[in-house]
This record gives sequence, C-alpha cells and structure tokens, in this order.
Amino acid sequence: MRIDLIRIGIADAQKLWKMQVEAFEDLYKKYQDTETSPATENVEKIIMRLEQPFTDYYYIVVDGIKVGAIRVVDKKELGKAKRISPIFIMKEHRGKGYAQEAIRAVELIHGECDWELDTILQEKGNCYLYEKMGYKKTDTTEVINEKLTLVFYKKD
Repeated sequence: MRIDLIRIGIADAQKLWKMQVEAFEDLYKKYQDTETSPATENVEKIIMRLEQPFTDYYYIVVDGIKVGAIRVVDKKELGKAKRISPIFIMKEHRGKGYAQEAIRAVELIHGECDWELDTILQEKGNCYLYEKMGYKKTDTTEVINEKLTLVFYKKD
C-alpha cells in the first residue's frame, strides 16, 4: 500500500472542513461533545489553523483518492512536542491501515520523536492504533461529559 500526503492550502479550506465534519459526525452523534468535536467546528477555525505558521494539514491520498486528512502542529522552535490534531479517515476507507501509514509518513517528514496526541478513551480502536504506533498513555485524562473522556498519549 502506498499513501501520499499532499499539503493543504487555504484554497481547500472548505473541502477540508466538509470532510472533517462528515468524518467526525458519527462520533459526535455518539458522544454529543459539542465543545470539543471536530464535527462542530466552523470553517473559520480550519482557515485560522491553515494560516498558522506551525500547522501543516495534509490530505491522505491513496490511488489518487483523498481518503482523509491529518494536521501536524510543530512548535519545536518553542521547545514543544509535535502534535497530531486531528487525523481522520473517511468512513468508507476505514480499517485499511491508512491512518497508520499517514502517521508513519508525517513522522518521516517532521521527525520520529517527541510527539503527542489525544483521543477518546472509549474508542478502543483508536487507542489500539496509537499504542501500536508506539505512543504511550500518559497519566492525563480529561472528562468532557458523562460519555466521553479524552486520554493523552506521548511518543518520545
């Protein structure tokens, strides 16, 4: 399997936003996390992130098809860990290893060490993916509501 990462610019903000809303829609329905769900973000938030000098958004592309996207926040000049936030694969393309390959690819671009991310504790498949990729749970969690707790990961 070969995936490509294609850098996303401001011109694609609307398309990226629509993909993100659709990709996170089921999780939003399940957890009703209005304050934190990428499904409830507006396009202006995507534009603001795209304009950040420390943010890189990439489409995850397989055989010419945009199957998802990944955002990397890289503030290494400030001495901070790199962060994946968010990564998503469109529903019809899940379970094929694309997220793993995308993470490997951004680690090749941005460096393999000093990463962090968070995910939904109740989503065991997400936790498994990150642990399989070498991320370790920290002692930090954040209760969002009675259904959803965020769990934080690091990769040194």
